[in-house]
Amino acid sequence: MKIKIASADSIIIYFGNEISQNVFKNVNKTYQHLLQLNTKGILELIPSYTSIFLRYNIFIYDFSSIQTYLLNIKNIENINTQDENIIQIDAYYSKEVGFDLENISKQTKLSINEIIDLHSNKIYDIYAIGFLPGFAYMASVDKRIQLPRLKSPRKLVPKGSVSIANEQTSIYPQNSPGGWNIIARTAFVLFDKNLENLSPLKVGNKIKFNPISKEEFLKQGGVL
Repeated sequence: MKIKIASADSIIIYFGNEISQNVFKNVNKTYQHLLQLNTKGILELIPSYTSIFLRYNIFIYDFSSIQTYLLNIKNIENINTQDENIIQIDAYYSKEVGFDLENISKQTKLSINEIIDLHSNKIYDIYAIGFLPGFAYMASVDKRIQLPRLKSPRKLVPKGSVSIANEQTSIYPQNSPGGWNIIARTAFVLFDKNLENLSPLKVGNKIKFNPISKEEFLKQGGVL
C-alpha cells in the first residue's frame, strides 16, 4: 500500500500498478472496510482498478494522521466482499446494434459468433463506476478480442450499448458520446434516479452477459 497526497484534503491509496484480481481484492477489501467505518472523518471514497481516492475532513484528520490510520488497518482479510449472486445481463449481439462487430472480426480474424462466445462466456468483475452514473468498468476481456478505443469517438452511442476497450468492457447507461467498440445492446436498466447510488451495479459485483435473440431483446423493452 502506498499513500500519496492528491490535494489539501485528499489522498490516493495505491495497491499496485497493474489490473489484476489480486490487486483489486485488496482495493475492494480496504474500500469495504472504510465504508463500514461510517465516520465523519472520511467524506468521499472512489475505488478504481488499483487505487482508492479518499477525501477526508481536515478538522478531524491531517495527512499524517490519516496515513497512520490506513497503514495500521488490520484484519482486512476477514472482510467479506464476495457477492454470492452473479448479475445476469441479457444482451442482443448483432451487427444491427453491434456497430463494430464486423470490424473486430476483420482485425482479430475471428468470426462474429466466436467474438460473441468469447465475450459472453466470461464472468466480469466491476472495478469502478464512472464517466456516467451507472457506467461500470468491468474486466478482463479475453485477450483475443481486446482492441483499443476508436480513433474517432462517436457523437452518439445508444443507451444500453455493450462495448469493449482494451481489457475492459462496459454498458452505456444512456445516450452519450463514446469511443468504445460496440458489440451488443441490452435492455438492462443501469441508471435509476430512485436508487440511492443511482444504479443497481456497484464496485465488486460480478457480471455475466447472456446472448439473446432480437425478439427477446424487444420483448424486454429494448430499442433498436
